[in-house]
Amino acid sequence: MGINRRQFLRGAVGAAATAAAAPIADAAPFDRREPKTLPPKAVGMLYDSTQCIGCKACVAACKEANGMPVEQPQRLADWNEGTWDTAEDISGKTLNVIRVYQNGAMTQKDREVDGYAFVKRHCLHCVDPSCISVCPVSAMRKDPITGIVTHNPDACIGCRYCVYGCPFNVPQYQFDQPFGRIAKCQFCNHLQKQGKLPACCDVCPTGASLFGLVEDLQKEAERRMALKPGELYEFPRGKLSGDRSGQVAPVGEYQPHIYGETESGGTQVRYLTGVPHEKLGLPKLPDHSFAAVSEGMQHTLYKGMIAPLALLGGLVVLARRNVKSDEERHKDDEERPS
Repeated sequence: MGINRRQFLRGAVGAAATAAAAPIADAAPFDRREPKTLPPKAVGMLYDSTQCIGCKACVAACKEANGMPVEQPQRLADWNEGTWDTAEDISGKTLNVIRVYQNGAMTQKDREVDGYAFVKRHCLHCVDPSCISVCPVSAMRKDPITGIVTHNPDACIGCRYCVYGCPFNVPQYQFDQPFGRIAKCQFCNHLQKQGKLPACCDVCPTGASLFGLVEDLQKEAERRMALKPGELYEFPRGKLSGDRSGQVAPVGEYQPHIYGETESGGTQVRYLTGVPHEKLGLPKLPDHSFAAVSEGMQHTLYKGMIAPLALLGGLVVLARRNVKSDEERHKDDEERPS
């Protein structure tokens, strides 16, 4: 008896699973591969939400520095008569945006109940990026010295795996273009090569976006958290340990965790906030990267060629079963009286 294509594929998968079950059951569970660590001179950003005033100077500077067009949702285009950039989130046209949290009467900044808060949204430049792990053509790259995650449009094939793989939903595809590209914050890598600061950090008037070495930014964040709420502190502006005068302001009441320190294996952008992170759209994530898990599974499956051999074995079993069925059918035909 013959089989059709669907039956063949279904049988092949079933046979492969059966053949693979025994060796995998005896093997150790899937292990995460070793986590990646910060590069020696990793640079990043400390974003202090309590110091952000929502002026969006960083958004405008980012647009100018990266040659990105103005973005206006249709529902707001008539209201601002095409004069203001009113992007509501990052997209193929917007690499960096300020969003606002609002609750109740909104009487006090950085309060969860009856308050409001600002949050900056852009690439967090993961220590162990999922976008790099899933990219089949190495269009996503991580600088071995600074750790900045960049995108090479000339190598990109537009598969958008990075869009689906990023736990922060950062890479965006330009669907409105006939030959769309992936767009993401590259931490103004082109400006840094000229000895300049990332545009968003350069123009921030309060120091809410602060540039520096990740290790130094982590210490700065811990220093702020150790202060009492309301205590005056000189917040650096532009670059940590730079030559700009800081802004003296009272310290806010921070959440007890520095976001980005452990999330998804750690990021090079760290957040200090007064409102719980999830309220600001910062996802709750495990302390390991998804790339470490998926690559660990792949290495386990292909170790000793378990998965390919199991599939081959399943196909062989199915083929032999089909041949045997044909032989039995011919035998029955010969024995049937004419």
